[in-house]
Amino acid sequence: MTRSYPILVRYAETDQMGVVHHAAYVVWLEEARTRLLADVGLPYHALEAGGLFFPVVELALRYRRPLRYGETAGIEVRLKEVKSRRVAFSYRVLRPEGELAALGHTVHVPQDREGRAVRLPPKVYEKLRALAEA
Repeated sequence: MTRSYPILVRYAETDQMGVVHHAAYVVWLEEARTRLLADVGLPYHALEAGGLFFPVVELALRYRRPLRYGETAGIEVRLKEVKSRRVAFSYRVLRPEGELAALGHTVHVPQDREGRAVRLPPKVYEKLRALAEA
């Protein structure tokens, strides 16, 4: 299942030419990912309160077209892989007219409070599998 979330380009996210700085995309991917998980009943704050963390262990972005201050980007996010010790998401960042601005992916390894890799708890695993298969 792919979900899309709007992101308004803020002035602070642009350079002197009014073009979005490359680092802003990383924040947008995180925003879309956490919103997707919250929408399916797995809000980050609840997962973390339960001792489960999802640090990013891999991140890739390919920039295609610029976004500018004041535009609204569409961030499409999809859970593309779920394993007991690995979760991966893919992203498409779209310009206001629907043109591709960037492609990305992130990989996460579930960890406990001490930073040790752990298996996904069964209830979390099942929800994530259902999301990936939807």
